[in-house]
Amino acid sequence: MKTRLALAALPLAGLVACAGTSAESSALPSQGGTPAASAPTSPDTGGEDTPEPVESPAEGVPTTPTASAKPVTQPRPAAPPPPSSTAPISVERSPVPPPTVTGVRYARHPAFDRVVVDFAGARTGYAVKFVPRLVQDGSGAVVKIKGGAYLQVTLFPAYAHDDAGRPTWKGPREVAAKLPNVTHVVKTGDFEGVVGVGLVLKHKAGFRVSEQSSPTRLVIDVAH
Repeated sequence: MKTRLALAALPLAGLVACAGTSAESSALPSQGGTPAASAPTSPDTGGEDTPEPVESPAEGVPTTPTASAKPVTQPRPAAPPPPSSTAPISVERSPVPPPTVTGVRYARHPAFDRVVVDFAGARTGYAVKFVPRLVQDGSGAVVKIKGGAYLQVTLFPAYAHDDAGRPTWKGPREVAAKLPNVTHVVKTGDFEGVVGVGLVLKHKAGFRVSEQSSPTRLVIDVAH
């Protein structure tokens, strides 16, 4: 009876041994054949390291709340009020050598129009005042652009050309600005160290003049 039980156990042991050999071979590619399919992998994270798990605080230990970062917004500077004075302005200077005018720009602002005269060189003298009409320096010819008022900007000493006589303030003599009050910007002269800039306005209004540097420029604001 004991001999029969021992013989019956031998086939079961053989089956277990065969099963273990089959499982190991399925994980390796067979020689000369196609590699066996491997187990599915996790999605590619682009080379990023897997974050370490965060441990929860121990019981009874108080936690400090983390303050959330909020963007700091800088308040915008208040827009300057429109100019109100119509009185003439005059400043005298004698820079050596005199600067050259390189251009004139203009733009619309909420309450005024701005005209900027750009210079190459030091600050110079200037005069800004209302005139009955705009006149070309040298020839005396009247500028034939109709307007409700005319503001003359005179720069002295200054030039709008280089030593070879080539203009440094390029572009047409008359430019249509089409701003709420400033309709045209006119080059009224570049004669004997004096440069003239005329502004044709729809109506007479307050103006102000300011100076800025780096680069040197003269700023004229005219109320709407």
